[in-house]
Amino acid sequence: MHKIVKLTFLHFLAACMCLMANAADTNVIVRFGIVTDSHYADTDGRGSRSYRESAGKMAECVNVMNREKVDFLVELGDFKDQGHPAEEKKTLAYLKTIEAEFARFNGPRYHVLGNHDQDSISKKDFLENVVNAGIPADKSYYSFVSNGIQFVVLDANFRKDGSPYDRGNFDWKDANIPEEEISWLKGVLSDHPGKSIIFIHQRLDAETVECVQKSPEIRKILSDSGRVLAVFCGHDHKGGLTKIDGIHYYVLKAVIEGAGAENNSYAIIEINKDYSLNVVGFRRAQSVVLR
Repeated sequence: MHKIVKLTFLHFLAACMCLMANAADTNVIVRFGIVTDSHYADTDGRGSRSYRESAGKMAECVNVMNREKVDFLVELGDFKDQGHPAEEKKTLAYLKTIEAEFARFNGPRYHVLGNHDQDSISKKDFLENVVNAGIPADKSYYSFVSNGIQFVVLDANFRKDGSPYDRGNFDWKDANIPEEEISWLKGVLSDHPGKSIIFIHQRLDAETVECVQKSPEIRKILSDSGRVLAVFCGHDHKGGLTKIDGIHYYVLKAVIEGAGAENNSYAIIEINKDYSLNVVGFRRAQSVVLR
């Protein structure tokens, strides 16, 4: 156990040293943070999931992001969880607790909706209790621009019939992006003259249960635009990395998996002038250069 903790700590220090070296690099256009699947709830752990510890893990993430002065911070979904049995009032309290921790970030912050964010509350309930910088509270998918790069947040939390996830009325394997949102996606990719990054909770890089239905169709839209550099997501707690048609698909490992700070997971992404990306992972998160 001591050896595992020591190696994790050394990895953490290496990530910090890498960031200090890159902080003054004028080659970097944008630096932003990502974190996912905190599943916070004030309830006993189950299996590998330590729900209560997620607040402390999020605190560590926010502290690092503040120290590193990243341009903005995004959480990629499943922000909170629910008790057993589930109670709407308590679920909202869990959401408010983890949002208060996330809100300590000294900069713009954004949320991506995950399936667990609508387990015993509605999509409307979730959105009204979080802040997405400069975005109307009723928008579950949206875009924003930072230093010329467009960032597109997608919401795949809809059933096959197009109805939104609402208070657990869904099968998490049935994740869909409705036609209205697909049309909007095509429009924002076409209208923005520069490069784009996509944020979504579920995977798009395969056709497994962790992926959005009709993922190949969505991937074709992204590749046909010729403007998407990468897709960042969560949902699949073990993480992953693929490249399809020139687009990188990076799955960040989940905060919730494993007890102790050494099992935290978050990352800082740096977009360079040549549009390569440096992913600097902390704790269990994978570090990689995407070219």
